[in-house]
Amino acid sequence: MTRLARALSRRKALIAYLCVGDPSVEESVALAHACIRAGADVLELGVPFSDPSADGPAIARASQRAIARGGGLDATLRVAEAIRADEPDAGIVLFGYYNPLFVRGERRAVREAAEAGVDALLVVDLPLEESGPLRAAAAEAGMGVVPLLAPTSRDERVVAVRRASAGGGMPFVYYVSLTGVTGSADVDARAAGGRAAALRAELGLPVVVGFGIDSREKALETARAADGVVAGTALVRAIESGADPAARLAAVEKLVRELRAGVDEA
Repeated sequence: MTRLARALSRRKALIAYLCVGDPSVEESVALAHACIRAGADVLELGVPFSDPSADGPAIARASQRAIARGGGLDATLRVAEAIRADEPDAGIVLFGYYNPLFVRGERRAVREAAEAGVDALLVVDLPLEESGPLRAAAAEAGMGVVPLLAPTSRDERVVAVRRASAGGGMPFVYYVSLTGVTGSADVDARAAGGRAAALRAELGLPVVVGFGIDSREKALETARAADGVVAGTALVRAIESGADPAARLAAVEKLVRELRAGVDEA
């Protein structure tokens, strides 16, 4: 987790999400390197899943394409290992749903992720109350587990996150900017950033904002008060629209540079 701590302490963080296996497992490695070159501090490597209930149409399509091309937990771990070999300082978060970890076995999945160079897990459909064993296994492996909070999170949920974070193991909090799925255009970036700042003060943890951050302007407005932003759907769409590997790399690198400029201006 020290890599994540450094990434979130040296400047406002830009976190780039990729659905591993879309358009191919091999190209995911190249796209990840492009994100780092363009200024991403942390990579969120998405494990493609057949029922991505938190994700909008773009990432759902990417998951289906990735699964059809051999994507899954094993492939994502291979990509993480390949990235870590060339990017020793980049933060890597394994992003996904609980089912693949449950089927693999929590302790085994955590061990394999740690061996691949993953710094933390973000499991979008595992409630905090049910995450104790996973958090314990991650702590033993020197990894973190990232909690999520949303506009609908009640005070007692925030208190529960604060209590769970007391023993360490939570490198940052992911604040979902809206009530909905990824990729929505209806994001009040300034309000989301303000809520992130309030949560940071209450929790004593860095808070980043995701869902709907798709432009330099939104990155700027959000990062004025938040500790960082997460870009996902916009990158997936850039990949989806690319005609060939060179075009996809260029589109991703251009978008990440634009987002980086917005975050830095904040």
